[in-house]
Amino acid sequence: MFGKENLKTEDLNLCFEKLMMVAGGNSGIGGNMKAGVITEWKDIPIELLVQILSLVDDQTVILSSGVCRGWRDAIYFGEARLSLSWCNNNMNNLVLSIVPKFAKLHTLILRQDKPQLEDNAVETIANCCRELQILDLSKSFKLTDRSLYAVAHGCCELTKLNISGCSAFSDNALAYLASFCNKLKVLNLCGCVRAASDTALQAIGRYCNQLQSLNLGWCENVGDVGVMSLAYGCPDLRTVDLCGCVGITDDSVIALANKCPHLRSLGLYYCKNITDRAMYSLAQSKVNNRMWRTVKGRESDEDGLRTLNISQCTALTPSAVQAVCDSFPSLHTCSGRHSLIMSGCLSLTSVHCACAVHAHHRAFSAFLHPAH
Repeated sequence: MFGKENLKTEDLNLCFEKLMMVAGGNSGIGGNMKAGVITEWKDIPIELLVQILSLVDDQTVILSSGVCRGWRDAIYFGEARLSLSWCNNNMNNLVLSIVPKFAKLHTLILRQDKPQLEDNAVETIANCCRELQILDLSKSFKLTDRSLYAVAHGCCELTKLNISGCSAFSDNALAYLASFCNKLKVLNLCGCVRAASDTALQAIGRYCNQLQSLNLGWCENVGDVGVMSLAYGCPDLRTVDLCGCVGITDDSVIALANKCPHLRSLGLYYCKNITDRAMYSLAQSKVNNRMWRTVKGRESDEDGLRTLNISQCTALTPSAVQAVCDSFPSLHTCSGRHSLIMSGCLSLTSVHCACAVHAHHRAFSAFLHPAH
């Protein structure tokens, strides 16, 4: 636990030295420090302190809040972002102790290597951080539906939520959260095997119409009904990860291709039911979107898919995948630029992007006509 009562003089001096090293190494800040003016940690002006703290790690920020009342107020009322991911023990108590003191938090990162957070900490966050926009609770294995219900009521301004690995959440709780947090743009549900179901995805498609990025990796209860609901309800989707969603078929990909014109990244790793029908639908979507953008005067080579992972999709044939590759210039198979990922698909070795083909032709030409 960090607190004023636990800080020793040597701790404060160490903190001061660290802050001065940061300030001295930054020309924009160091230029404001005149020789002989700032000699002790209590001499730092609040405005300068806020600038320096934006450059140091979060643990130093917490430690610095115990220096004096001025520093404490500057930190608690000035800091908008806080990460406690460095805390390997007692994160739950640390959250209960200090998070309520931060009056203007917009970003809170509580990623864990081992489960520490409990529902009472998340309930405290929801009660005290009403302006929170970004919340990371990934790998919080101890959390239950109580946490999602609390976030739903207290953090309605969320635009980015990461609950990947939170395997105890139910789909009813996730659906409930979606009905309140309708400003979400980025949602990570990777490994949420109970929460990510068609029921929950239907609610997300209904309420979270601004959603741009969704990670459903290894959520085996996801099916076509859920993904199609997302495609119809969230037309601004740009990144969708369906890796390991073994229940989906071509219908999911076709819906995304037809209803999400801004789609840039699609993960289909290990989706064994995906066939050529889905690939030709993606290729055709480029044609359809190009016609629409030409009418609007906004057509660009950067439009369309930039990343596609079809590893272990063994039902696909070279002609269908080549059609996708030809339709989207940003998909690459060439060395160093792999954005069309086909690992484990031995039948697709003949698929190449345009620049890979050109490189092969140049090499072949150089072989036939060596320089003298």
